[in-house]
Amino acid sequence: VPEFSLDPHQWCYPVVGCQAYRGYFNLERARKEQARFNAQDYDTFIGAVTAYSTLGWFNDPLHTGFTSLPDDRMVALMFHELAHQVVYIKEDTAFNESFATAVELEGLRIWLEQQASEAGFDRALQRLEHRNRTLDLVNGTSAQLRQLYQQQQVLAADVLRGRKATLLEELALAYAKLSEDYPEPGPFGTPPVRLNNANLALFQQYNQHVPAFRQLLRDHHYDFGRFYDSVKTLSRATPEAREQQLSALSQRFVEHL
Repeated sequence: VPEFSLDPHQWCYPVVGCQAYRGYFNLERARKEQARFNAQDYDTFIGAVTAYSTLGWFNDPLHTGFTSLPDDRMVALMFHELAHQVVYIKEDTAFNESFATAVELEGLRIWLEQQASEAGFDRALQRLEHRNRTLDLVNGTSAQLRQLYQQQQVLAADVLRGRKATLLEELALAYAKLSEDYPEPGPFGTPPVRLNNANLALFQQYNQHVPAFRQLLRDHHYDFGRFYDSVKTLSRATPEAREQQLSALSQRFVEHL
C-alpha cells in the first residue's frame, strides 16, 4: 500500500482477475517482492495463512497446520474457504473476503449450536467481539489517515510521516488496551504490534462488508440457499451499485451477541 494511501496495490492474474494480495510458497521470494515495494516507499506486510482456496479449480490441500487446529477454528476456516467456491468476483477483494468471513461467522455459530458446544460458542463470541471492536478502532484511525493523506499538496512529506506515525502508534496502543482481557490473540496478534497502511487495508478488506452480508443472511431467515442466490445477484451489479447496496445493508445491521 502506498506510503500516503489506504488503497492497496493490485496484482492481476489469469482467470481470477486482480486482487489486493499475493500468495507465496517460498518466504524468500515474498521478502524479495517486499524489498522491491519498500524501495518505492510502500507500506508492506507479510503474514502466514493456514489455508487457501483455489476456487474449485483444484483440490485444496489439508495439512497439519490446518487439521491440528481446535475443532471450532478448523470448522470456521473450512466454511470461509468453501464460501469462495460459491461466489467469487474479479477485481473486488473486499466483497469476496467479507462474504467468506460472514459465512464463516454464521456457519460456525449454527454448527456450534448443533454441537451444543457452549464453551466453543463462548470462545467464538469473544473472538467476534474482539474483531468488531478492533474494526471500530481501525475504521476510526483510517478515517483520520485518509483526511491526512488528502493534504499531500499542502503538508511536507516529513510532516505527513510524523502525523501518520502518531496515529498508527495511538491505534497500536488502543489495540493493546483492548486486548488486555482477551484470552486469545486478536486480529493483529499479541501486543505490542507495529501497524502500517498495509495492515489496515488488509484487515478492512476482510471485514468491511461483513455486517452487510450478515444482514442479508438475516433478511433471508438464515436460508443459505436463498442468501447465496442474492449474493450472486449482487455480484453481477456494477461496483457502484454493489457498494450502495452493501452500505445500506450495513447500516441496518445490529449485532446480537
